[in-house]
Amino acid sequence: MKATIERATLLKGLSHVQSVVERRNTIPILSNVLIEASGEGSIRLMATDLDLQVDETVAAAVDQPGTTTVSAHTLFDIARKLPEGSQVELAAAEGRLSIRAGRYNSSLPTLPRDDFPVIAEGELPTTFELPAETLKQIIDKTRFAISTEETRYYLNGIFLHTADDGGQPVLKAAATDGHRLARVTVPRPDGAEAMPDVIVPRKCVGELRKLLDEVDGSVGVSLSGSKIRFDLGQAILTSKLIDGTFPDYSRVIPTGNDKLLKLDPRAFEEGVDRVSTIASEKTRAVKMAVDRDKITLSVTSPENGAAVEEVPGEYAAPGLEIGFNSRYLLDILGQIEGDTVEVHLADAAAPTLIRENDKAPALYVLMPMRV
Repeated sequence: MKATIERATLLKGLSHVQSVVERRNTIPILSNVLIEASGEGSIRLMATDLDLQVDETVAAAVDQPGTTTVSAHTLFDIARKLPEGSQVELAAAEGRLSIRAGRYNSSLPTLPRDDFPVIAEGELPTTFELPAETLKQIIDKTRFAISTEETRYYLNGIFLHTADDGGQPVLKAAATDGHRLARVTVPRPDGAEAMPDVIVPRKCVGELRKLLDEVDGSVGVSLSGSKIRFDLGQAILTSKLIDGTFPDYSRVIPTGNDKLLKLDPRAFEEGVDRVSTIASEKTRAVKMAVDRDKITLSVTSPENGAAVEEVPGEYAAPGLEIGFNSRYLLDILGQIEGDTVEVHLADAAAPTLIRENDKAPALYVLMPMRV
């Protein structure tokens, strides 16, 4: 194999595929990136961790078609340090890959192409398109609530399913860690009618979000009950899905919270952030005392002292004191884009509903804390 590629093109392609590769691997081939030079003026770069695979095609001048695999992180680090604007010549022969750029020359050991595993997609009967902006919104507004508890593996991703919402066909995305829930509702795309309920793993969500920053227009989504593929133009991301049952989260979305508090999300967020500076690392608890048009945020920490701040808001129901994990509250407020946030309260022990308004695509449920 022999090909010449512009350094910026190689670096961009490698940055997309190498982040899939785990730093510590017991299987040597999984540390490698597959480089496939075809005769059509392009190179295919591919990496996998057996659960997730990124496959990207980049422009290159191919002198001699061929395929090899080489350490993904090493090649990425070399490309990163080469001078800007340089042309990089890649040549593979007899178990080595030589890399030349200007006066730089190196040689890396390779492993045979035949050892490189490829995720078998099988049939992907459900196919639809989603605007890249919609996918970004789905990810950004839910992924902070994905559980990191490995024992509850079925919560380690974003749950996607279709539903009928007041006669409107919709696609819903939800994530929860048992303390908070985030859900986004978007119109159901054409082709998603018979879509199975699926849980997209956290790592796939993270890699997809990085790739979406460079996509304009739409993303092709194909899936079965066990695999999902995202077609992002030059890059294709394929992932296994989490084999588990996501809990019926609709049961925890409160419908009878009749105490409505309306606030400026930025003032609320900044107030919570300021008082929580002294909150203890373990609980991160912030107390919210709600009275007529007055909200008092307070934190008391045995080791760090106390902090209080008043935040303006609209509230006409009976007074209430409730505690929240400040980190969880800040994660939610960071996703509120409008200039008003609605906090629907019931009592100090019941789940609280947070949203911009009843037309907003996203809603959040937060469990209170004892403070």
